[in-house]
Amino acid sequence: MRPHGSPVQLEQRRLQAIVLFEKGIPPVDIARKLKVGRRSVRRWKSSFLKEGRKSLKAQPASGRPPKLAGVPRERLEQLLVEGAQSAGYPTDLWTCPRVADLIERRFHVHYHVDHIGRLLRSLGWSPQKPERRARERDEKAIRRWVRVEWPEIKKKPAD
Repeated sequence: MRPHGSPVQLEQRRLQAIVLFEKGIPPVDIARKLKVGRRSVRRWKSSFLKEGRKSLKAQPASGRPPKLAGVPRERLEQLLVEGAQSAGYPTDLWTCPRVADLIERRFHVHYHVDHIGRLLRSLGWSPQKPERRARERDEKAIRRWVRVEWPEIKKKPAD
């Protein structure tokens, strides 16, 4: 499992372990202090002794690069904020199929619908359902009923 932190943070942790190692602190204590496994400290120490500081350098995160990155990703977020109707859909509700279609049309990049949720979460969006309310709803009358009538109904003892 990959440890938490950016590659730069991980490199700093490894270098900190070497500084402690050079001070004569045992690997067990270094591991406890840095909140890492003893094996990791020993592996860093061994690597440092064989190849020097360059062996502890940050490595780029592995994995496939995102299909939509940089400016297109920022533009996607702008389009989402503008709303679905401004993108040509009949209602202002964003759904995963709509977002996938928008990405395909605007950026010529194909995303499977099942992966759109992950993309949206990475942009800071969360799934939400619109509240269904009657058009005739009278908010003022509802507040009055809750404040005046509901307490009266609630206070009556059961027979």
